[in-house]
Amino acid sequence: MSRLVAFAAIQGAYNIVSKAEGKFREAMDKYGPNQPLEFPNTAYYLPIIYSVLGIKVEKLADAEPVLERCKKLLPAHIKGRIHTPYLGGTLDAGMAAILAEEIVEAIRYVEDPDFYLPTEDPDIENGRIWLGAADDTIMRKRGIEFVDGSAPGFAAIVGAAPDPETAKMIAEEYQRKNLYVFMAANQSGTTFTHQLLEAGVQIGWSTRLVPFGPDISAAVFALGFANRAAMAFGGVQPGDYRKVLLYNKDRIFAFVNALGEVNAEWAANAAGAINWGFPTIADTDIPEILPTGICTYEHVVSSVPHDQICAKSIEVRGLKVTITEVPVPVSYGPAFEGERVRKDDVYLECGGGKTPCFELVRIAEMDDVEDGKVEVMGPDIKDVQPGDRLPLGVVVEVAGRKMQEDYEPILERQIHHLVNYAQGVMHIGQRDIAWYRIGKSAVEKGFTLEHIGKILHAKLHQDFGAIFDKCQVKIYTEEDKVKELLGVAQQMYKTRDERIEGMTDETTEIYYSCTLCQSFAPTHVCVVSPERTGLCGAYNWLDCKASYEINPTGPNQPVAKGETLDERYGNWKGVNEFVEQASRGAVSSYNFYSVVYDPMTTCGCCECIAAVLPMCNGVMTVNREYMGMTPCGMKFTTLAGTIGGGNVTPGFVGHSKYNITQRKFIVGDGGLKRLVWMPKMLKEEIRERLIKRGEEIGIPNLIDMIATEEQGVTEDEILPFLQEVGHPALEMESILG
Repeated sequence: MSRLVAFAAIQGAYNIVSKAEGKFREAMDKYGPNQPLEFPNTAYYLPIIYSVLGIKVEKLADAEPVLERCKKLLPAHIKGRIHTPYLGGTLDAGMAAILAEEIVEAIRYVEDPDFYLPTEDPDIENGRIWLGAADDTIMRKRGIEFVDGSAPGFAAIVGAAPDPETAKMIAEEYQRKNLYVFMAANQSGTTFTHQLLEAGVQIGWSTRLVPFGPDISAAVFALGFANRAAMAFGGVQPGDYRKVLLYNKDRIFAFVNALGEVNAEWAANAAGAINWGFPTIADTDIPEILPTGICTYEHVVSSVPHDQICAKSIEVRGLKVTITEVPVPVSYGPAFEGERVRKDDVYLECGGGKTPCFELVRIAEMDDVEDGKVEVMGPDIKDVQPGDRLPLGVVVEVAGRKMQEDYEPILERQIHHLVNYAQGVMHIGQRDIAWYRIGKSAVEKGFTLEHIGKILHAKLHQDFGAIFDKCQVKIYTEEDKVKELLGVAQQMYKTRDERIEGMTDETTEIYYSCTLCQSFAPTHVCVVSPERTGLCGAYNWLDCKASYEINPTGPNQPVAKGETLDERYGNWKGVNEFVEQASRGAVSSYNFYSVVYDPMTTCGCCECIAAVLPMCNGVMTVNREYMGMTPCGMKFTTLAGTIGGGNVTPGFVGHSKYNITQRKFIVGDGGLKRLVWMPKMLKEEIRERLIKRGEEIGIPNLIDMIATEEQGVTEDEILPFLQEVGHPALEMESILG
C-alpha cells in the first residue's frame, strides 16, 4: 500500500475532525447543549454513530463524546509528522472522518432546515435538489428492492465527470444494470447531479439517481442508508460494529466512484468506506491499494476510463449482475420504473380515467397461440399527434401444459413493472384502472405500442418460462372493441377475487412460507395462509402457491400446518417446526392471530404495524406512509426499528394493509372489534373493505368509531372519543388477559 495515499487519508481525516469540532463549538454557543440533533423522520438516531458506536445522539451535547472518540481514532503525530502505520491506521482515520461528518450534516439540519428536501424527488422547478438523509418511509420502500434483488447494489459517486454527456453515459449504464447511484461532493463547483440535470436526465429516488448533497460530507447519507438496512432488516444490534461492517461487506454491494481530482478529504472518505468493504474506483491517477483483505478484491483502483468505470467497479466489488436484452429502442431496466412522464412531455396517454383502459392475462389453447406474435388492432403511435389520447386494451394470451388459471393474476401483476422498466414510458395501476403515458423522448427513439407487447413477451418468458410455452400479445386501441373486452376482463377479475375470498385457514392444510426478506432479516420467517397475507402486502396464499410451482426451490415453500395446537390464536405443530428450522433455531413458535401472545416475526418490509393500547383496551395500527406520532407513543419509524429484524415482540406485530379486513385479523385477541385507532389516510385507503367487514361482524358503523389523528395521537386524547361513540372494544374482556 502506498504511504502517499495513507498520508493523504489521515491528513484529510485530521482536517475533517478539526472542522467538525469547530462547527460543533459554534453550534453549542448558538443553540445550546439541549438543541435536538437528528436526521428528520428517521429511526436509529444518527445511524452510523449509533450502529458503530452504540451512542444515541439526540441532542447537541451528545455529539461531544463522539468527537472525542474521533480524535482517539486518529493516528498520533510522531516528531511533527503523522505516523502512517499502513492500512490499520488509515482505516481508523477514515472511520473518524465518517463519524465526524455525520455530526456536521446533522448540524446542517439545525442551521438550515430547508437545505435538504424530505421527499423522494427533487423540487427541480424551485432549484431545490438535495435530498439528504432518506426518511424511513423511503428507506424501507427502497430497501425491499435490495431484498428481492431488483437492486443488486449502489454506486456512490463523488465529484463530477468531465462533461454532462459523460455523466449521463455513466448514470444510464448503472441504471441499465439496475444499480442505484448515490451522488455527493463537487469538483471545482460542479456536481455530477447538476451535470445530469444539464443533460436532461431525471434524478431522484424514483429513477435511482439520488442527489444526497453538494459536499463530500453528504457521502455519510449513503453509508447511513447501508447501516440502517443492517439494523432494520438484518437485526444487527447497535454498537456491534464488527457485525455492522461484515453485514455491509457481505450483503450491501456498494462501491465508490471518485470522479476528478482526489483531495485529502476525499481520500479520508474513501478510507472510511473501505471499513464497510466498499472499494473506491477512480478516473484519475492516484496511489492504489490493491491487496485483498477488507474489500472483496482491490481497495482502491485508479485511472479507469469513463467508458469502463461501470464494468470495472462491478468487477472489483465482486457483484453479479444479470441483464437480459429486451428488443426495444429505449434503455430498459428497473432503474427507470419510477421515472415520470410529465404532462408537457407526453406524446400519447391511455387510461388514467381519461380513456377506457384495461390489462388481462388469460390462458389459451396451444394451437391458438403463436409465440412472439404481437398485434396492434387500431391506431398506433405513428397515427396520432403529440398529446393525443387513445383507449387501450392489453391482452396477453399464454399457453402451456403447466399453465393454470391461478397463474393468470401472477403474470398480470407483472405488467406494471415490466412496462415501467422502459425509459420514457410511465405505467400506473393495474387491471381496469391502468394508466399509460408514453413520452416524446421514447417516441423519438422509435418506441411504439407494439413494443409493449415485445417487452411482455420477452420478460414473461424470461421470468416465468417454466410454466408456459407460448405467449402472444394483442393490443386494442379501437374504443368499441376496448369497451367490449373490458366487460369480459372485469368478469374475470371478479371470479379471481371470489376464489381467494372463499378460502379459509381451517379448510386449507398447506400454507406457504416466504423467506425472501431473510437476505436482510436472517431470523424472519413469514408464513402465508389464505386468511393472513404476507406482511409486506405483496403476497397472498395463491401468489405463494403459484410462486412455488413456478420455482420449487424459491422463497415460497409449502408448509404442512399439521396438528392444531391452539385454534384461537392460530398455532400449528407443522408451522412451528418449519419456522424453527427456517429461522435456524431463533424462533420456535408463533401465533397467526394474535398481537398480544407470541405474534409472528416482523421484518423491515411490513406495510403496517399494530400495537396494543391498554388504556383503550384495544389495538392501533399505523401504515409506513404516515409520518406522525401514534397513541402507543412511537412513530412508525421507531416501531419498525423496535420490532423489525425478525423478532417476536408481544404487543406489536407487522401486517399488510389487506390483512386488516381479513376475517382472521388478530381474531385471537378479539378481531377487528379491537381496532380503535388508525391514520386517516389508511382508513380512507381501505374504506370500502372496512365498511363491508364491519357489516359482516354486525357493526356497520365500526369505521366511524375508529379514531384517527384528528381525534388525537395519545390514549388520553382518543379515549373520550371512543367512549362517546361507544366503541365495542371498551366493553370487551381485558386485552391483556
